[in-house]
Amino acid sequence: MDATTSSIILPGAIIGVAAGFVMHRADFCLAGAFRDLFLFRKTFMLRAVLLLVFASMLLSDGARHLGLLPFYPFPLMGAISPANFIGGTLFGIGMVLAGGCVVGTLYRSGAGNIPAMLAVAGLVLGSGLYAEIHPAWSAFARSTVLFPGKVTLPQILSFDPTWLVLAVSIPSGIGLYRWTRRGSMVRVTPVEGYIQPWVAALVLALLGLASWMVSGMPMGITTSYAKAAAWVESALVPAHYSAVAFFKSTPLKVVLPGGVPLCGGPGATLDGIAQVQFPLILGIVGGSFISAISLREFHLRWRVPAGQMASVLTGGIIMGLASRMAPGCNVWHLMGGLPIFSVPSILFTLGLLPGAWIGGRILNRIV
Repeated sequence: MDATTSSIILPGAIIGVAAGFVMHRADFCLAGAFRDLFLFRKTFMLRAVLLLVFASMLLSDGARHLGLLPFYPFPLMGAISPANFIGGTLFGIGMVLAGGCVVGTLYRSGAGNIPAMLAVAGLVLGSGLYAEIHPAWSAFARSTVLFPGKVTLPQILSFDPTWLVLAVSIPSGIGLYRWTRRGSMVRVTPVEGYIQPWVAALVLALLGLASWMVSGMPMGITTSYAKAAAWVESALVPAHYSAVAFFKSTPLKVVLPGGVPLCGGPGATLDGIAQVQFPLILGIVGGSFISAISLREFHLRWRVPAGQMASVLTGGIIMGLASRMAPGCNVWHLMGGLPIFSVPSILFTLGLLPGAWIGGRILNRIV
């Protein structure tokens, strides 16, 4: 077993299995939190997501002080640009239409959900579509960069992140305490094996930190969808694949503590990106499958309304496109970037709000 396998691949797979199992048992969907807010005026899942962000914030700052994080901020965060907000808005539309985000579609696929599998196919198609517009979009993003060389609010304001953590912790802690006292964090349900979303939020925060400590980055998987698109294009239209600049880029070039190099990008290669994200993806699907089988809930239901199938495919395509435009998905930004006050993540999250509202309107009126 080489250094990469022992230090990244196996831990990544274990983290993925745990995340998939817990998310399936809690039906913990980040997309659902925003969808429910605008479609049903319900905030139950949104409270669990806020707990996830809050716990991730405390854990990441504590780990930073203890010197447990290989990189802070972590690689691939991207520059501050209006592209973050635009990508977030499109992503919000896509995740509502798809009925789940990039991770929600994975754990539901593991449980045999056919629409979720179609949404995953859409994510690959959307990522391939982005490759065609990458030169123009990257030029726009570069031309609109704000605060070059800086990513987080503490970097821009030149102070220790802990002060901002403390400032946010007081109102957040009070709000979470009041919700807990009122019973607003607990869902009463007779479902066998159900895990309360607040428990899932804490577990996912710990898993996100574990991923950061192991690979240098919190959980993120969307570049793998671009890699899948690259493999399809390299097999079907190799000449065109060779001419696409996006697939030649290698945005990840780091060396982890211990001398383990990580280098990779969206191209059709088993590089550092694949070593980090593939085990996580397979683990999430596998963990959900284990949970569904143990509860006798694994079912492949083929009779799905055509309108729903069209919606989830379209939503997946939009999410795949938006995750490259932002860059990053809601898991990457909400669990990784927002807790460290990354401005691209803040802009992405602000974009999710109008995007989810628009997606809800489309879902109600058309689908």
